[in-house]
Amino acid sequence: MARFSLIPREEKFYDDFRAFADQLRVGARLLQELFANEPPDVDKVHEIKESEHKCDFLTHDIIQRLNKTFVTPIDREDIHEIARTLDDVMDAIDDAAALIPLYRITTIRPGARELAVVIAAQCDELRKGIEALEKRDGVLPSTVEINRLENEADRIHMKSVGQLFDEERDAIVIMQWKEILDLLEEATDRCEDVANLLENVVVKHS
Repeated sequence: MARFSLIPREEKFYDDFRAFADQLRVGARLLQELFANEPPDVDKVHEIKESEHKCDFLTHDIIQRLNKTFVTPIDREDIHEIARTLDDVMDAIDDAAALIPLYRITTIRPGARELAVVIAAQCDELRKGIEALEKRDGVLPSTVEINRLENEADRIHMKSVGQLFDEERDAIVIMQWKEILDLLEEATDRCEDVANLLENVVVKHS
């Protein structure tokens, strides 16, 4: 027998997730543009920070609503984790971008552009997966692609770090670029975290 609730479920969480994913796409595109030019356009760094602030507000709103909502469309802990992991993606993007003006980077190392392209592609797939989450249909193709892209990012990261140590003789430059490359790779890991969580939610509610 179907079970009915007299208390309607708060479905606005899906709208929040979509808005969050939209901001991630904005941030990822700006990151890609930042690394596309030499010297990098540091105005993009400020624009990324604006997207990061918007994500912080969205996280706050989701948590506040969660605390006031009696019946949620998916498990409460899953809503909290989706918000947290989406925010982690934006934080990694912001952290990587912030190092460009901090370290006065003028020349882009091999691998950085490629990793930024992968991050943008992952965020496109995250938006598709989030859009499909409400109906639980079409999520898995996006999560599979995000995981594939993360594997590609691992390969790019390993190659670019190897080149860095082979080609660069300035220890400070090595330290700076290793940190940037690691943060870019971390952003791809955080995208994978979101994908794995979405997949778990779909399996749990199927």
